[in-house]
Amino acid sequence: MKRVVVDHFGGPEALRVVEEDVPVPGPGEVRVRVLAAGVSFTDAQLRAGTYLGVPKPPFTPGYELVGVVEELGPGCTRLRTGDRVAALTVWGAYAECVCLLEANTVEVPDDLDPAQVVSLVLTYVTAYQLLYRMARVKRGETVLVHGAAGRVGTAVLELGALSGLGLYGTASARDRAAVERHGAVAIDYRNEDFLARVRELPGKGVDVVLDGLGGVLSLRSFRALRPGGRLVVFGHYAMLARGRTSRRGWIEWYGATAAVALWGLLSPRRRVRAYRIQKLREGRQVLPVATRPPAFPVGGGPRYREWFQEDFRTLLDLVRRGAIQPVVAERLPLSDARRAHELLEVSAAKGKIVLVP
Repeated sequence: MKRVVVDHFGGPEALRVVEEDVPVPGPGEVRVRVLAAGVSFTDAQLRAGTYLGVPKPPFTPGYELVGVVEELGPGCTRLRTGDRVAALTVWGAYAECVCLLEANTVEVPDDLDPAQVVSLVLTYVTAYQLLYRMARVKRGETVLVHGAAGRVGTAVLELGALSGLGLYGTASARDRAAVERHGAVAIDYRNEDFLARVRELPGKGVDVVLDGLGGVLSLRSFRALRPGGRLVVFGHYAMLARGRTSRRGWIEWYGATAAVALWGLLSPRRRVRAYRIQKLREGRQVLPVATRPPAFPVGGGPRYREWFQEDFRTLLDLVRRGAIQPVVAERLPLSDARRAHELLEVSAAKGKIVLVP
């Protein structure tokens, strides 16, 4: 079989395709033939060595996949050969075959496009859990999302519009139309002060801020909250400079993040929460039971892996009903992984880039 490896931290040139034997599933594992592997900015951070917890090269990137079960390892009882599944892999998805823990997979209907479904695994699940697991939004509340024209930001706007939220998003002037298409108010972060804009609202702020950049921006985002507001920090883009981890950015990010976390602890009426989707999947992040609007019913107990599977199934239902429409911008063969990463700067703004082994 073929798989893509990062043999050193760097740009797209660090990716190469290798051939090796098909893996054999171990206890509790299933071998999956990959139908679609998503390509994301997070994969580029892994490749560049800027992602928190990145493995040492050589390793195979790929945060998410949809595939077909080919072989069951000892102890597997839920899945059968031929079942179609999705999984949040964090890394390892850029391959023709992957061995996964059966417990980390969720079934996917055969009649849905694998390339469209893989868009849900990271991007839409992240957006969904930011809104309904972390911020616990309620109909009529106001939400400000930074980087609203990005893939997660766009998914937040799409889901938020379904839930009757008042939406505001920071973006560049060229992306204003993309933000406004979902009924959100676009704020040009280069030429407008988002804090001044939201403080003009009734209540002098918003109910929720979703911050995927972090750092000093988080401090200003906290000030944008009205009483009862929640800030969710879910990224560390501010830590980077020219695509690589900046020592100064690292210090500033952690200093500002610690400061805003302390601010949240001391504030009687505003809260700060941090979110990383892979920790939620692995069961290492303690979260409250979510309260969702009627369109997003709660089912099952508050167990982390169950939440991922439950939320993914809810999103599948929304796709089937046409309520959300994940866009696939590019479909490329596994051998074009390098080109897929080169296209991240342009095609990703138009939709999901997908490798189709």
